[in-house]
Parts: sequence; structure tokens; C-alpha cells
Amino acid sequence: MGKLVVFNHVTLDGYFTDKNGDMSWAHVDDDDTEWNTFVEGNARGGGVLLFGRITYELMASYWPTPNAIQSYPIVAKQMNDRPKVVFSRTLDKAEWNNTKLVKTDMLAEVRKMKELGKDMVILGSGSIVSQLAQEGLIDEYQIVVNPIVLGKGRTMFDDIKKKLALKLTKTRTFGNGNVLLCYEPAP
Repeated sequence: MGKLVVFNHVTLDGYFTDKNGDMSWAHVDDDDTEWNTFVEGNARGGGVLLFGRITYELMASYWPTPNAIQSYPIVAKQMNDRPKVVFSRTLDKAEWNNTKLVKTDMLAEVRKMKELGKDMVILGSGSIVSQLAQEGLIDEYQIVVNPIVLGKGRTMFDDIKKKLALKLTKTRTFGNGNVLLCYEPAP
């Protein structure tokens, strides 16, 4: 059975985007060698990348660029080469390398991928996270808390209808102030 992991940054006040949908605050401090080594190692982790339309368009507009390839060569290679699935009812095509567009029944597609043994990672894509979390399809949440407060924004769990009980499995603190918190669904 494949494993579905969420990897997202959040602010200290719990937002994963600001009120305008911007996530650039999560990438302000790149001067921490330990953090950069972690990011590169995490990018090598494998699995199919899952996106909603908004995150897909942001990622597809950045990672294939010369700036991304020069600034973050290892991460850019992984982002560009790995298989990707974008869930969208409004996109007509997905042109980023190795991307499959799924316009119908996201839940069925994710269940099928899990049954086929495919590991998957969701980056950003709060609406995807909340829908899959409600269905009990997410196996692990890797949340990086960034030392910043936005005051307003959007959480990954905006549309959650029932309580999700989680169990902390791992923590790690970085010199730049970021804290990695890993959770699994509680039994």
C-alpha cells in the first residue's frame, strides 16, 4: 500500500498562505546550511507529487526556470523530473514535465494510486489536503513551522468538517528558527 505524506510550511499563527495566497514568506531565510541540507535530502525522498491547480501553477512557473535550477539545483531537478499529478476541474492541460492532469474524482485516483503501492507527497494545495484528510487518506503530516506571524491567511484545514486527531512522531529544530513537526493519524 502506498503512503501519502503532506509536506507544508505554516506560520506560527497557523497559516500556510497569506491572505493573498502568497507563500514566499516560507523561503526567506536560506542561509542555514543544516536547513538547506534537510531540504535537499527531503527533495530526494521520492514519490509522486500531488498538487491542486493553484500550487501547480506556482510550482510550474518557478522550478523549470534558470533561476531555480541555478539557485537550488538538487531540488529543481527533483521537482522537474518526478512524476506529478495535478487535480483541477478548470485546467485544460498540464505542460510541466511528467505531469498528469486529473479532472474527475480525486479521491478515487488517490485510492487507486495507494492500492498500486505508489508513494505520494502533497506540497501546498490546502484544498487537496483538507479533502484527503477528511477521507482518512493522509498517512503523515510533515509540517514546518516558520517563525513568522501573518495575522491573516488560509490554513490547510479550512474546510475540515470533523476533528482530526493526530499523534506527534518526530520533531526537529533548525538554526533559522524553523521547526519540523511530524504527525500521523491517531489510532
